[in-house]
Amino acid sequence: MKMKAAVTWEVGAPFTMEEVELAAPKDDEILVKIAACGVCHTDEAAKGQVIPVPLPAVLGHEGCGTVVEVGRSVKEFKPGDKVGMSFGFCGHCQNCLSAHQHACENFNAINFGGVMADGTTRLSKDGKPIASFFGQSSFAEYAVVSASSAVKLPDEEIDLRLVAPLGCGIQTGAGAVLNRLRPEFGSSIAVFGCGTVGMSAIMAAKIAGCEKIIAVGGNANSLKLALELGATHTVNRKETDDIVGDIKAITNGGVNYAIDTSGVPDFVKKALASCRFMGTAVVLGATGDVTFNIQQELMGDAKSLIGIIEGDAIPKLFIPKLLDYYRKGMFPFDKLIKFYPFDEINTAFKESHEGKCIKAVLVM
Repeated sequence: MKMKAAVTWEVGAPFTMEEVELAAPKDDEILVKIAACGVCHTDEAAKGQVIPVPLPAVLGHEGCGTVVEVGRSVKEFKPGDKVGMSFGFCGHCQNCLSAHQHACENFNAINFGGVMADGTTRLSKDGKPIASFFGQSSFAEYAVVSASSAVKLPDEEIDLRLVAPLGCGIQTGAGAVLNRLRPEFGSSIAVFGCGTVGMSAIMAAKIAGCEKIIAVGGNANSLKLALELGATHTVNRKETDDIVGDIKAITNGGVNYAIDTSGVPDFVKKALASCRFMGTAVVLGATGDVTFNIQQELMGDAKSLIGIIEGDAIPKLFIPKLLDYYRKGMFPFDKLIKFYPFDEINTAFKESHEGKCIKAVLVM
């Protein structure tokens, strides 16, 4: 079928709207009419080739919409079902079989390799293949996705457009707290970065019962919103010369947990330094080289430094849980979202980069 998609042709180039060809779903796949798709830092990383995705490609990995067609072996979905979409995984490696799909041994090949899990493509233009992304390529009017990567949404009424960012950024931040760290009630946490991932971690920390939740950022408006969403304290990095010192003063010695969502090496070091003895620092942003002294900064204080992918989440279980928290008023992630028409994708990326919105969501 022919459809409109936003194509990335070369490194750093603006998205261009093109008519492309989308192949029919295979036996274990579904065809989804896209309602909305979130704009994520991972898309920008792929666009700039920080993550070397083959080009040309159709990016977009936080899609949601309505099922139009299902493959012959698909039993879970039927046309008309509302779905969210998340990352791809193979389903047969040791990690997948032990319910750790986020750590699929074939994760990078499936999500960033430009092909679907079976090694083939679904997208083309003028007979030439176009690379896929995250097994969905949702910067488009339609997407083919493995049924294993789709999440059937509850029957209750919900604005379908809101579901889009749950597939990656929001589940990454919230899941890091609720699925992996599982902080003790009354513990303390610092979150570096007040974007979608950081704000989701802050809301999750409130759900978990953390006593002190410190938001670290440089945008005054975002820090104000962080307080509204659950932060108990804020540190404006532009107004202090000692972020770590400020955090230790607030917590009388350091936090139990620290999360960096920025991907800035210096903030990773500061997150680790802000932890108290036996504290745990988490890296959630795509980060380059970081140099630190193992004895003085890590081992000597019995600290842990860990990386978490996709919030350690099983999307089919975790996304409905987040929606339940939202309905109960415990997880107001809608306050992060600004909607843009699909044709304004370049504006959405620009304003996201400039901090004019926290979570841009394209509406098809």
